[in-house]
Amino acid sequence: MTRYFEYATDAIKYLKAKDKKLGAAIDAVGVVRREMDEDDLFSAIVHQIIGQQISTAAQATIWNRMRERLGEVTPSAVCAATEEGLQACGITFTKARYIKSCAEKVASGQFDLDAVREMDDAEAIVALSSLEGVGVWTAEMLLLFCLGRPDILSYGDLAIRRGMRMVYHHRKVTREMFERYRRRYSPYGSVASLYLWAISSMNVPGYDRDYAPKKARVTKKGKLGGGAVGAKGQKG
Repeated sequence: MTRYFEYATDAIKYLKAKDKKLGAAIDAVGVVRREMDEDDLFSAIVHQIIGQQISTAAQATIWNRMRERLGEVTPSAVCAATEEGLQACGITFTKARYIKSCAEKVASGQFDLDAVREMDDAEAIVALSSLEGVGVWTAEMLLLFCLGRPDILSYGDLAIRRGMRMVYHHRKVTREMFERYRRRYSPYGSVASLYLWAISSMNVPGYDRDYAPKKARVTKKGKLGGGAVGAKGQKG
C-alpha cells in the first residue's frame, strides 16, 4: 500500500503563523501528498542510492527491475547477487558496489539499522552517511521519506534552496540565511520542505520566477530531493 508523508493542520498553522511569505506559498500550493519509501530502511537505502543523479522515471524503472531480479530487496538477497547482476538492472558499477557494501554490513551485523531508528536526527545522519554511497543529503532524505521524521530541511537539496529564492525573492540563499529559516520552521521542517519542493517546480500560480542570477539557476529538468521532478545535483 502506498504511504504518504503525514502532517497535521497544526503544522500548517504553525508555519503560517511563523512566516507570512511561506504561508502565502502554502495557500497557493494547497494540500501536498508526497509518496514515502517503503517502511524498510534497507530497501529505502537501496532505492535512494539508485535514484542519485537520475530522473524519477529512470529510478522507478531500475527499482522495478531490481525487485523482479531479487524478489525482495533484502540484505541477504543483495549479498547473494553479483555486482554484475545488480548492474544489469541499469545502475553503474559504483552504485552496485555501494549497494553490495551496505548489504554486507547489515547482514553481518556491522551496521545496525534498528539502532538508527532510535537515534535522533543528527546521530542518524552521521550513522547513515558512514555507509558508502550515502552522503548527508541521502541520509536526510531517508529520515524524511522512510522514517517520516518531522523536522528535516536539507541545505544540500538544490530544489529547496530554489524554492526559498522563489518565496523570499533572494538572489542567493547562504548557509547563514538557511539556518535562520530552519530555526523558524522547526519543529516542522519536513512540512516546509514539501512546500518548498512544490514551489520549486515553477508550476504554482504566482511562483514562476527563480531570483538567482541567470548563470546560477538550476534547470527544471532532473531530480528533486525525495524523488520528485525538480533540481538535480545533490551529492549522496
